[in-house]
Order: sequence, then structure tokens, then C-alpha cells
Amino acid sequence: AAAADLGYHGPSPQARALRSGRTGVVGLIVGTEMARYFRDPLSLAVLDATVDALGAAGKGVLLLPTSHAGEGELVETAAMDGAIVLRNATGGEPFVESLSRRGIPAIFTEAPEGVTPAVNLEDAEATASLIRQLAELGHTRIGAVTLPWRPETRTTVVDGDWHDVVTASVARTRLTGFDLAGVEPCVVVEARSSLVEEGIEAARIALAHPSAPTALVCQSDVLAAGVIVAAREQGLTVPGDLSVTGIDAITLPWLAPTEITTAFQDAVAKGQALARGVVAMIDGEEVADVRLPMPVRAGTTTGAAPQV
Repeated sequence: AAAADLGYHGPSPQARALRSGRTGVVGLIVGTEMARYFRDPLSLAVLDATVDALGAAGKGVLLLPTSHAGEGELVETAAMDGAIVLRNATGGEPFVESLSRRGIPAIFTEAPEGVTPAVNLEDAEATASLIRQLAELGHTRIGAVTLPWRPETRTTVVDGDWHDVVTASVARTRLTGFDLAGVEPCVVVEARSSLVEEGIEAARIALAHPSAPTALVCQSDVLAAGVIVAAREQGLTVPGDLSVTGIDAITLPWLAPTEITTAFQDAVAKGQALARGVVAMIDGEEVADVRLPMPVRAGTTTGAAPQV
């Protein structure tokens, strides 16, 4: 009754944090262009699974935007016990250095070799499987539409050998699938982001290339959907004139009855693994890297190479 009279609603969260040295908050670090992030169905599925798992562990979340080249002021000052890096990071960015300097444990997703701990995908192997299937169908001119690896890029063709051009990124990891399959891409187009409109633009560039690809291996289903739309605009049939593959196995009902031949990314398992990892690190435990398989799912967008 006295507490009610005084308007006392319980212990002060700020005082409790000072006493325990814990905030109960995990920082979720994404890129600066959050509008694009929240338009990507796969990213949203991973975020949803991550937040659910953290909530079950009694952790709140704080979304933190960062730039690829900025100083990361919010990461320098935000109150958090740990961090999950939901964007591809090479480990040398200012925000990564800030986390390390502050002693904040962090776990990464789809990170290059040496950046640890991380939840990674067997995406190079999955890409190789898709390429081998295309080769078995008689395709010899196979191109690639990649995720972006450069900040502030535009959708453009990659000049020169991609091995010398593409830096550490998800795009590079998935391009190594061509090496695993023993196939050299006839054209590589870097998309500005994983959006349908960028897939459309990438397809226009790839299909106008002198190599005349008969198949395009896309690094996301959203990009693949854009490629299919662009092919239809040009009067091409999929897979009669052009075979298309994706990655992620997301649901795109507006594309029905077309179903993209793709590799399944378990967004729920990914988000849960990230949450478990950061909670364990906050509790002082050692955390090992996790690798999630990506089984290939047959669809209706791949077929025999067209006869010339």
C-alpha cells in the first residue's frame, strides 16, 4: 500500500544495471540502409527468429545502424551486453574495432575466414551443386548475379577476373561455387542490393553481354525473381530460353506458378544459432562456429540448354 501511495513500481532498471553490470540488451548491427534490409524477406525471417530466441532468453534488442566506412558512433556508446552482426563484415571495420575495444562479445553471420565466432552457411557448396546441375543440362555459358560487396555500388558488370576484383564478402564466398564446380562464369554482374528491381537491372546487363548466357546463377531468390521478370520482358521463356537459379528458398507467391530452383537457407535455425551464441558469450562461455547446410530444392526455372 505504501509503495502504491508513493507511485513505486519496482526496482530501477538503471540501478539494477549499474549493480549487475548487465543491461539485458543485445545490439543487432545492420547496415545503414535499413529500408533495404527490411524489404528483404530472408533478412526479416532471420531477424524475427533472432529476436524471438533472445526474448525467450530474457534479452531485449537494440537495432544499431552502421556504415561500411563510418565511425560507428552508436556502437561506441550504446548500452548492450553483446552484439550480433547481421551484415557481412570482414572484421576490420570501425564498428568491429569499437566492440572489441569496449569488451563487448560479438557473433557474426556469413563472415569470411578468420572472423569468428560466426554462423555460416554451406553456400559455396550449394552454389556448386546448382552449377553442376546446369552443366549436366548442357549449359556452357553460365553467368552470375551477385549480392553487393562494395558500399554505395550500382548494379554493374564486373570487369576482369572476379578472383582479382571481388573482395571478402558473401558474394565472393558464393562465387567460389564456380571453382568447386569447375566452371568459369561467362559474365558476373554485381547487384546494388538484394531487391527485385536490382535483379531486373542485373538481368538486362547480363543478357546484353557478348557472352550470351543461357543460365544465370543468382545469389538470392529475390534477385532471381527480378531476372525472371526481365527475361519475360524481353520475350524469353524460363527455362526454355534461360535457366535461372537462386539461393534462400523464400516464398514468393506473386511469382506462381513459377518456382525457383534454389538452395534452402534455414532462417529460423540461423537466427536461433546467433541468439544462443551471443547469450553464451555474455555468460563467459567459449562459442564455436556453426555451419548450416543448404540443400538444393528443384523448381521450374531450370531446363536443358537451348539449341543454337
